[in-house]
Amino acid sequence: MDSIWTKTKELPKRQTLTEDLKTDAAVIGGGMAGILTAYLLEESGIRTVVLEASRIGSGQTKNTTAKITSQHGLIYDKLLTSFGDEKASQYAQANEKAIREYRRIISYKNISCHFKDTSAYLYSLKEAEPLKKEAEAAKQAGIDACFTTETELPFKVEGAVCFKNQAKFHPLEFLGAAAEELTVFENSRVFDVDKHQVRTANGSVTAENIIFATHYPFLNVPGYYFMRMHQERSYVLALEGASLPEGMYLGIDKNGLSFRSEEELLLFGGAGHRTGENRKGKQYDLLRKQARTFWPECREKAHWSAQDCMTLDGLPYIGTFSSETPNWYAATGFGKWGMTFSMVSAMIIRDKILGRRNPASDLFSPQRFTPSASARTFLDDGLHAVRDLSRQLFSPPRDKTDALPKGHGGIVEYDGKKAGVYKDENGELHVVSPKCPHLGCQLEWNPDEKSWDCPCHGSRFDYEGHLIDNPAQEGLKHV
Repeated sequence: MDSIWTKTKELPKRQTLTEDLKTDAAVIGGGMAGILTAYLLEESGIRTVVLEASRIGSGQTKNTTAKITSQHGLIYDKLLTSFGDEKASQYAQANEKAIREYRRIISYKNISCHFKDTSAYLYSLKEAEPLKKEAEAAKQAGIDACFTTETELPFKVEGAVCFKNQAKFHPLEFLGAAAEELTVFENSRVFDVDKHQVRTANGSVTAENIIFATHYPFLNVPGYYFMRMHQERSYVLALEGASLPEGMYLGIDKNGLSFRSEEELLLFGGAGHRTGENRKGKQYDLLRKQARTFWPECREKAHWSAQDCMTLDGLPYIGTFSSETPNWYAATGFGKWGMTFSMVSAMIIRDKILGRRNPASDLFSPQRFTPSASARTFLDDGLHAVRDLSRQLFSPPRDKTDALPKGHGGIVEYDGKKAGVYKDENGELHVVSPKCPHLGCQLEWNPDEKSWDCPCHGSRFDYEGHLIDNPAQEGLKHV
């Protein structure tokens, strides 16, 4: 399930770290956030080393729909209500500046990455009033926004909010060019960080400043990010023969759809759910059915999925990792807007290391306290964690191995015990522990991707138990 980005761009390989180094800053994670942070630090004269567990851009960056936008759902009306005018303006200006910074780097380095200025739209099939309020809130925050009922979509809408001067691009084309002159070590998974030292299996990096740009921080303490985030999945089809809008579109209704063109293809997305809650599957089939309704002759060229970290109050955690570690920095919780917030985090962390004031620093601080905006999500996440931890301890296997059809997986009884079993098309069993090595939650089978997914914190593993997504740092035990 390769995205169109990986199908059309192969990045050159980098060496593995095999020695001990000393530098000014160490960035853990070679995705968009990590590479941008390293780029801006090097540009400012801060010697920086990037450590990537696999390949550059091999995590969530390769699975993005690559929208660079300050339009992040119905966010501005919420910001005005929960945080006030000043914070709403800081949010808007931080994201607008991120778009301009992408333009600056692309122009300066003359990067060919299909970068295109365009408008971004939120739309609804059901109600116009929330979109009218969002348009007014966005304008109050300093965004060039307006309400409209005219779109390029293949159906009638009740209303839409248009943000002008947004952008889209090819993320791996950009990432490869931005990383060209950086010191990056691939296949160098970090397993431990102690004060100023970052350790991998074959070498270490000692640095004054350490940046965690790993999508989801893998250290539980300090920071306790596992108590403040959950993860969600969404799915994308790349379609040929579908209508190609100039703008980018996202529905705000339940099961709303995403539209964005890339060359001759339409990226058609949606069907999202909380990670670990897709036992029945068929998310891709749902999108295919909807696509055929709109464009009966369309053809699927690729399909893939993405994973996003969702915070308690809907804002990312960018800045000092914890009060106990003043030289550690975090960039996580970007929600569905990883490309824009990757640049926002790179600018904020650069400014912190250089001792500069950044107006958005307090707004996105991981140490912020926002009880009114966070209470409902905190309660919901807590109930999920309790349920899924207790499921591992008290729920029985759902069936016996013999009942599994070929090509299916599930939590079943195997050799008298509960196990995660996948029966391949040849009838061979792949048996793993159903317990997530992160904090012990019971995993769930995702039939759309043949993976074991953790409903507590979003770790994912393939059917053989190999680690796909953090915060877990190791694969599953074989039974």
